[in-house]
Amino acid sequence: MRKAQRAFLVVCAVLLTQLGSLIAPAYACGCGAMVPGRQATMGVDRETSVVRWDGATEQIVMRFTVNGNAPEAAWIMPVPSRADVELGDPDLFGELDDLTEPERRTRHYFWPREDDWPFASDGDGTSAGAPPPGAGAPPVGVVGRERLGDFDVARLTATDPDALRDWLESNGFELPSDLATGLQPYVDRKWEYVAVRLAPEDANATLAGTLDPLRLSFASDRLIYPMRLSRLADQPQSLGLYVLADHRMEPRASIGGDRPEVRFAGRISAGDSPALGELAGAGRPFLTAIDQYFPRPERIDADHELRATASDTPYREVYYDDELRMFAGVPAWLATVGSVFVVLMLLVVGGAVLRVRRRADGVPLPPR
Repeated sequence: MRKAQRAFLVVCAVLLTQLGSLIAPAYACGCGAMVPGRQATMGVDRETSVVRWDGATEQIVMRFTVNGNAPEAAWIMPVPSRADVELGDPDLFGELDDLTEPERRTRHYFWPREDDWPFASDGDGTSAGAPPPGAGAPPVGVVGRERLGDFDVARLTATDPDALRDWLESNGFELPSDLATGLQPYVDRKWEYVAVRLAPEDANATLAGTLDPLRLSFASDRLIYPMRLSRLADQPQSLGLYVLADHRMEPRASIGGDRPEVRFAGRISAGDSPALGELAGAGRPFLTAIDQYFPRPERIDADHELRATASDTPYREVYYDDELRMFAGVPAWLATVGSVFVVLMLLVVGGAVLRVRRRADGVPLPPR
């Protein structure tokens, strides 16, 4: 009887957990708060951003891949100064993917492996390697508001995080109760905000898949990528960051996530890629591609600040294709073993012939 009751309680707990996951929205993304409308769910599977910094001005082009059933959502991003917002070029990300594609190399091995003859009958010898508002200003000020494709963009100032939340709610969005707490550090530093209402023009559409990129530009004497609001996320976060600057860049700290990993670093010719050239300008900027995973977003404790590394050391990921070494269409190991066998046979036969001749000539054989 106790076992049956225990099993019933376990089943109920599982069902309640699943029901909670259907109701609770996933409202954070890798750089701000992604807030769906009422009775809707949304999760950000992947955020990829391109950051261009020339020492005075920072540009961020970001693209989100989302899932869920939300017909609209709000996204809030803090910025250190007044920002200009426009649609980004979707071709930019494809060009960057091509530029940073891992190099493929072939490396050979000598002795056969389990997929090679004589251990396997198919003879396949290839395996892939692992690959600022002033005093007396209103609590919330609207600097500007414009429609950009499926985006309704509001550029805001705020001296009170609760007032900012109230403004957003009065414009049709329900925000998490702890968002005001998350915004407080930015209010203290007198940052401004870009609030984006993701609302497809098709009334029956939902936000899913890869969204159009958005481009922000603002003055900054440091290269900062806002991440603090991501601690509100209720699911692991994945960040892909392309950084264009005069030198190779690196995050000062992991800010609560796994160690950032560089998968490409090197100077590029932006003129060879139209979308990239429009963002980076003339010359040969240094491109650093960084990936980072945040398994527990609540541990995120700061924004990403990036700095130049000690040297502009280039780096590119390498994927290896392992192949069995061949010689004249024959596995090299087999040709080597066969050659050794033939030499040994010749020595044995030669020794036997020599003995026969010595016997015939009456020459005594050497003692054994």
